Amino acid sequence: MTRRSWILFGLTGLLWGIPYLFIKVAVQDFSPPVIVCGRTIIGAAILIPLAMREKSLMAALRGIKYVIPYAFLEMVGPWILITMAQQKITSGLTGLLVATVPIWATIMTSLFGDHSVWHPKRIFGLLIGFIGVIAVVGIESLTGSSNPLAIGMVILASISYAYAVIMITRKLPGVSGIAINAVAMAFTAIFYFPMAVIKWPANSVPLNSWLALLSLGIFSTAIAFALFFTLVADIGPARGSLVAYLSTAIAVLLGVLILAEPLTLGIIIGLPMILIGSYFAGRKKIES
Repeated sequence: MTRRSWILFGLTGLLWGIPYLFIKVAVQDFSPPVIVCGRTIIGAAILIPLAMREKSLMAALRGIKYVIPYAFLEMVGPWILITMAQQKITSGLTGLLVATVPIWATIMTSLFGDHSVWHPKRIFGLLIGFIGVIAVVGIESLTGSSNPLAIGMVILASISYAYAVIMITRKLPGVSGIAINAVAMAFTAIFYFPMAVIKWPANSVPLNSWLALLSLGIFSTAIAFALFFTLVADIGPARGSLVAYLSTAIAVLLGVLILAEPLTLGIIIGLPMILIGSYFAGRKKIES
């Protein structure tokens, strides 16, 4: 990769590694619908002008019948599930569970005819990844370190993430990712706006929660998406997807260092297994 690509890679990994930290702070004072609505309003406000500048917004709007289901699968459902879950589990564990997306994506692409999933290296990745997931869920639940329902909500969100990307790339090939996500964020913001109004905090909100919500919308929602699709244009989606491993490590590290979250046995055992499993399961090019 070029120096520019490495910079984009590092920045994207950082920005997608910190949203769980921001959510963990914001959810202390804002309800989940307010957080999702707020971050998507900010995201849409930034990405829509970018999509208009690259003249790709109309293409996304013409494909609205696919963008709306994508919005439900990528934002409306997963973001509320993850935000609700973080009321019960740590930011590091959340980031670790989201790292299972390549595993679910591999299984789904196989169902759509990608038989390369049956290559030994990818099967190895699936097995290691699933063992890691079972280890995390089992250890965290049995030891009482984390809420099993919250863990399940994040896993469900990860499965939804995986299908969303597969669906939209099949239905709208060639349409700008920035434009698709700009429209999806706008729809999500509209969807959650009535609930956000109802759930708006009755008491004054501390500055740190406001800053967390603003940072979540600006950096981890808008800028991160823009950087990621710029990165994909440079190095392709296969190598671009590797950013998930960097963001997961950052999420766990920030949770421990900044939020003083415990480095539980489940995370210690599951982190390397899920990352290794996701790497091999998600590989697109298999050497002969």
